[in-house]
Amino acid sequence: MDTSGILWLFAAAFGASALGGVLGMASGIFIVPILTLLFGVDIHVAIGASIISVIACSCGSAAPFLKGRLTNVRLAIVLETATTLGALTGVFLIGIVSTEFLYGLFAAILALSAQQMLARRREAPDAGAPATAWATALRLHSSFPDRALGREVHYQVGRVPLGLSLMYGAGLISALLGIGSGVLKIPAMDAALRLPIKVSSATSNFMIGVTAAASAGAYFVRGDIDIGIAGPVALGSVAGALLGARLLLGLPADKLRVFFVIVLALLAVQMFLSALGVSLPGGLK
Repeated sequence: MDTSGILWLFAAAFGASALGGVLGMASGIFIVPILTLLFGVDIHVAIGASIISVIACSCGSAAPFLKGRLTNVRLAIVLETATTLGALTGVFLIGIVSTEFLYGLFAAILALSAQQMLARRREAPDAGAPATAWATALRLHSSFPDRALGREVHYQVGRVPLGLSLMYGAGLISALLGIGSGVLKIPAMDAALRLPIKVSSATSNFMIGVTAAASAGAYFVRGDIDIGIAGPVALGSVAGALLGARLLLGLPADKLRVFFVIVLALLAVQMFLSALGVSLPGGLK
């Protein structure tokens, strides 16, 4: 790939990672559509590059979230056990499912996530989660300073068993699609665990690197990691992740949720068209 192509990859990854960092999804959810739809990269190679960018993005943006006390580390450790098991399960399915199925699955997951986020938005803003025995025993309840509100926000974690089940599915799908599973983890934390959206985003960003690392080896062995593509994508992801993390700290929660839903809906339409074999004009080859 020439210098111009490398710069375009870096710029695309930077923008995708900044957006993903704001939403707590890393860049994977955007990198796969960008590489396949705009750069004409094979979806398996795109997924491989996406996984590398997810790891880099998670490492780059974790520090600001931890410093801002948005990340619930205890909850992340508990949920990551289920997510990693799901990712290892998904590794065994790599290469078995078809490209069309991957595009269709991606579109379905995006649409479902958008619907769940909209459903949660219609609830009362002060609706809290009832304390559960699991969450209390594991001391998962916490608080965080909300800059937009100017006060400390206390929250309780609910329905941990349901959250663990959803995290297993998120890990499995992330291994197949290379999306870092943040797009699934955030709606799961939001709807099942009843976490504030900022906590969901920050905790998801803390977890996604571990989940991606669990499946990265399989893609490397299969030869789906193209250094010429993954290199500039990873570098752009790190820079973008730092910017996105800082933007998240000052964003109002309601606007963040609406932004999240719009992005998910647009990506769902694009990937659904790809599943049907409809190519978009103007792709960068």
